[in-house]
Amino acid sequence: MTAQPQWVQEAWEQMKNKVKRVHTRIGDQFPHASVNGTYKLEPAAWWTAGFWPGLLWLVYRDTRDEELRASAESCERQLDVLLTDAAKVDHDIGFMWTLTSGARYRILGDEDSKRRALLAANLLSARFNAQGNFIRAWNGQGLEGWAIIDCLMNLPLLYWASSVTGDPRYLHIATRHADTVLQHFYREDGSVSHIVAFDPVTGEKLEVKGGQGYAPDSAWSRGTAWAIYGMSLSYQYTGNPAYLNAAKRSAHFFMANLPEDHVPYWDFRSPEGDSAVRDSSAGACAACGLLLLADQVGELEARMYRESGEKILHSLYSRYGAWESETEEGLILHGTSHFPEQQNVDVPLIYGDYYFAEGIALLMGYEERFW
Repeated sequence: MTAQPQWVQEAWEQMKNKVKRVHTRIGDQFPHASVNGTYKLEPAAWWTAGFWPGLLWLVYRDTRDEELRASAESCERQLDVLLTDAAKVDHDIGFMWTLTSGARYRILGDEDSKRRALLAANLLSARFNAQGNFIRAWNGQGLEGWAIIDCLMNLPLLYWASSVTGDPRYLHIATRHADTVLQHFYREDGSVSHIVAFDPVTGEKLEVKGGQGYAPDSAWSRGTAWAIYGMSLSYQYTGNPAYLNAAKRSAHFFMANLPEDHVPYWDFRSPEGDSAVRDSSAGACAACGLLLLADQVGELEARMYRESGEKILHSLYSRYGAWESETEEGLILHGTSHFPEQQNVDVPLIYGDYYFAEGIALLMGYEERFW
């Protein structure tokens, strides 16, 4: 690894130490949001089930700590029951198996993990609506035509499946979904919709829904972060300049709307009374996307994206970190899961912790991503 600024090295060590301490309680379970300083544990079927083992793999890659490896592998095995019951999984299949089986396969080359990840890719492919060219989001009656911006981050599982099998069908599904996002989710200014509802029979676009944002036409910051990172990843796998340009548009919108400390509000168009509420998880995810963008463009542009990503991560480390706290298990404070429903507002979130750790790993010189 190349030499890095002192704060990056400090953040890396603080992150590793905190993960090891928290691991003594959580072990091979599935944390989601921290409540009163303690991570609430969810069942294996919960959409965030991949982020804790993904975090363990990030640390294991550096430390070769066998206890962390054992817990990450146990988490992966616990997901096996979902691979035979499509009713228990949804579009978040990518989040779950990319950071468990996919990560283990990348690090250890384990063939059983490869098998699991390919089974997961098959389940994700089965959610594709060929008439509307989108991957269905959630299960349930009346939701058959719903697609969401988050799903861009699930597409790497399909791109990976095409690359390791040589079967282009996974790639076709991923790119058609990405194209639908370009056509129906993106706005001129680079902001994006959270939910778009289509007629599941005809594929016709019916309406835009606010979802976890303030309103249908608002700018949910984590949705913008998904767009930055997700479109950058689609460009990485395909070389399609339309995806790169989309990632740039979202990046510029995101950067232009950041407050002074570089950590975003939960929605960039929320009412004044709600504007003080931050979402550190959106900042962490966007930072990872900005660092990837910096690797995909010429040096003049790269500097802008890289510096913005670094500023976000530095602010999260220095202003939002809970490194020495003995009463808080989360790494990064002030995340917002679902503000409209007042669910997990102003708390650490496991995906915010994961993306922060991934971003610092990138700054430390670990160039290979799990996505």
